[in-house]
Amino acid sequence: MGARILVIRGGALGDFVLTLPALRLLRESFPDTEIEILGYPHIASLAEGRHYATRVRSIEYAAMAGFFARNGTLDTALCEYFAGFGQVISYLYDPDGIFEANLRASGVKHYLAAYGKPVVRHAAREWAAPLEKLALFLEDPAAQLYPTQEDRLGARHWLGSLPEAGKRWALHPGSGSASKNWRVEGWACVGERFWQENPLGEIVLVGGEADEAALDFLERAWAGKRVRLAKGLSLPLLAAVLAECGRYAGHDSGVSHVAAAAGARCLLLFGPTDPKVWAPSNQGVRVLRAPSGEWSALEEATVWEGVRGLWVG
Repeated sequence: MGARILVIRGGALGDFVLTLPALRLLRESFPDTEIEILGYPHIASLAEGRHYATRVRSIEYAAMAGFFARNGTLDTALCEYFAGFGQVISYLYDPDGIFEANLRASGVKHYLAAYGKPVVRHAAREWAAPLEKLALFLEDPAAQLYPTQEDRLGARHWLGSLPEAGKRWALHPGSGSASKNWRVEGWACVGERFWQENPLGEIVLVGGEADEAALDFLERAWAGKRVRLAKGLSLPLLAAVLAECGRYAGHDSGVSHVAAAAGARCLLLFGPTDPKVWAPSNQGVRVLRAPSGEWSALEEATVWEGVRGLWVG
């Protein structure tokens, strides 16, 4: 193993978090080795300077295009960059081996293709399995995040104080696909039940541009209640906010994986997707699956009891 390792990881937020156990395996096996991630900086920032990676470089770079083309023109600076790593591990989909061939042509001697599509095996195990070729074997598939002290202080400042008798939990009412979301009207009712029992309680409502409709609906439904909107936060700050909240509810989404990896107790609703493959493996996670995968069969009272259970035990 060389003195530097490059991990190439694109994909969505949840995919990245589910790859963290593989990154942890690398970090713990080679504690003195410099590990760099080539990926999407806003996502990979969760790992940069936070246990896993020394630095992150953006994969969204025009000169990268040549490496995805057969007999493509390879940027000299990028060739030197890739050749500077003793080991390259790539999670890019490369069915024809074009990207690998171009990296080897640029001087990469040790290349490991790590792409896989999880179907039966848990995703974290699927994406750690290629490391077995390096004699590295994953034991714990639970992802973990390591917020810095600055992250935690920023989260505490952002959240502010809460009345002593108040309870706080975070909710992400969306995901990457509408088919993975429980009805927003149900979440509105669950929130009302929460405030009936906890008048001084607060819900931290998490979302992005894709969740605009659900966020707007809940903000209107909960007008006058203690609601704090977590929108547009950097992912390291969001992870720290979720860790500070300590309780979280959501769906099969990247934000849910962040919450679980940050150590929050989670209630995760699953519909058509398989939790055996995609649910976080962290101990504090409870999965509530809609009967037969049909959202219409999941009742509000059942979800509310699950949310109440976040404070039990």
